[in-house]
Amino acid sequence: MPVISYDLPDRFVAGAIGRPGERTFYLQARSGSRITSVGLEKFQVTMLAERLEELLDEVLRRSGGSASVPAVTPAELRDDAPLDQPVEEEFRVGTMALAWDPQEERVIIEAQELTSGGGVEPLSAEPGAGDPSVAVLRVRITAGQARAFAERALKVVAAGRPPCPLCGLPLDATGHVCPRQNGHLA
Repeated sequence: MPVISYDLPDRFVAGAIGRPGERTFYLQARSGSRITSVGLEKFQVTMLAERLEELLDEVLRRSGGSASVPAVTPAELRDDAPLDQPVEEEFRVGTMALAWDPQEERVIIEAQELTSGGGVEPLSAEPGAGDPSVAVLRVRITAGQARAFAERALKVVAAGRPPCPLCGLPLDATGHVCPRQNGHLA
């Protein structure tokens, strides 16, 4: 499988399809009419968004404010539109990596395909240098686009089932068996 690359895509978002509790999560990149969607788990969306925020805050802190990293999401980059249709999953994500390119002031996000054995190959700095049978989505975006991505991703995750006030696990419409209630419905 090739490395699927997007350098400053028109759109790069996280989204979900389905009802809370049954949602499928995706990363989606689009440039012109070319669209790539990869499936991943809810916790992966959360971790990616949180790590992006941490990376951007660290770059901003280390640069003393000289890097072109916005402290908050620029209003013109906010994107609340649904995923582009049709959503056709290229692969399921196993491993993700983040990097900052200081020369071009870009965030690099890589999502590597989950292999059948559940293992993953280490992500390489050079496209195509890893196992050619493992697909990789590589996206290069501005710091502003990264802030917008993280903000939206956290909203998508938060739009799911509300947490149990006792244990924090997601509540179903009928409640759930709560460990803090010794297995009784909460």
